[in-house]
Amino acid sequence: MTERLLRVPEVLERTGFCRSTLYNKIKAGGFPAPKELGANSVAFASSEVDAWIESRPRRTYGEAA
Repeated sequence: MTERLLRVPEVLERTGFCRSTLYNKIKAGGFPAPKELGANSVAFASSEVDAWIESRPRRTYGEAA
């Protein structure tokens, strides 16, 4: 199966980040770095983005009764 590449707008939609937050997280090592496609374009491996999303802890709001 071929790896699907996600452009920045789709990554922003999936994560809920704004562009500056995305690049700050990449710079800090907290998000997978993109692959360079050309001089002025990048894309993210969908499997890496999906794995990052799945690695986020679930927030719970109290215990079930």
